[in-house]
Order: sequence, then structure tokens, then C-alpha cells
Amino acid sequence: MDLSDLDRRMNGAISVLKTELTGLRTGRASVNLLEPIHVDVYGASMPLNQVATVSVPESRMLSVQVWDRANVQAVDRAIRESNLGLNPIGEGQLLRIPIPELNAERRQELVKIAHKYAEQAKVAVRHVRRDGLDTLKKEEKDGGMGEDESHSVADQIQKLTDAAIAEIDEMLVKKEAEITQV
Repeated sequence: MDLSDLDRRMNGAISVLKTELTGLRTGRASVNLLEPIHVDVYGASMPLNQVATVSVPESRMLSVQVWDRANVQAVDRAIRESNLGLNPIGEGQLLRIPIPELNAERRQELVKIAHKYAEQAKVAVRHVRRDGLDTLKKEEKDGGMGEDESHSVADQIQKLTDAAIAEIDEMLVKKEAEITQV
């Protein structure tokens, strides 16, 4: 039973959550804000940074320079549909995105989105735990390990899971505080 593989997969779910939480805005413009956005171009879903350059010309403005004129509409649509509450203004191949002031209602929406991201990460961690326990049961059934050893490994898998979920909860609390502070 390879616990390091389970640990690596759980940490993968945590790193995805870090990326998603980085994309939630806290009132100031940041290139990380658009990082989780994927654009449907060339018959595939690609990260925004693979079809455009994102920059921060002002503290409340983002600038997205789309490389291919044919993709401007797709990039605009992806940004509008991203649940970030952003409305790009098109100027040829350049999209200017004003960052509106966060009101209390929008802050609550962002907190809900952060909770959704955290729950998705927890589900991913639980899937990894389930996969590990299934592998463990199969090994025990095939005679690869005894019952006592199996219980010991199952406890280790649960400890990995508990640690990963605790880290997810901690990240969520920090992001929630960051969003709600005025």
C-alpha cells in the first residue's frame, strides 16, 4: 500500500483549492484573479493565460491583451461567465476590466463561492481516501496483508485525510477573513 501516492493526490486537491481561492478577488486588481478562468478556443478549453496576457495597469483595473483577434469574443464570454462579477470593455484585441468596489452583498457571494471551492476540495480528498481504502480491502482480500496490518494502514489513511481537510478548513477561514474585511 503506497501512502505517499495518496498523500500526493490529497495535496493535489489542496493546491487546486489554493489556485481557485487566489482567483477570488478581495477588492484590488491582481493578475491571479483571472487565473482559474478557462476559455473555449480552438475546439478545447484552455487557461486564459495561454490565449492572452493579463496585466494590472491601475489598482482597480485589469487589462487582457488577447493574442488572436478571433478569440476576443470567447475570452470576453469566459470572463463574464466566471462568477467573478466582472464586465470587460472591449477595445479591439484589448479587454479592460474595471474592478468594482465590493459591497456587502458581493462579499457574501464571494464567501459562498469560497465555501463551494473548499467543499469540492474536501470531496476530492474523500475520493482519494475511498480509493485508498478500496485498494486496501482488495489487498487484504487477496491475502497480501493481515487484518491487523490492514486496520493500521486504514488508520494512517484516515489521519492523512483528517490533516488534508483541516488544511482546507484553515485556508477557507483565512480567505473568508480576507474577503469580509472592509
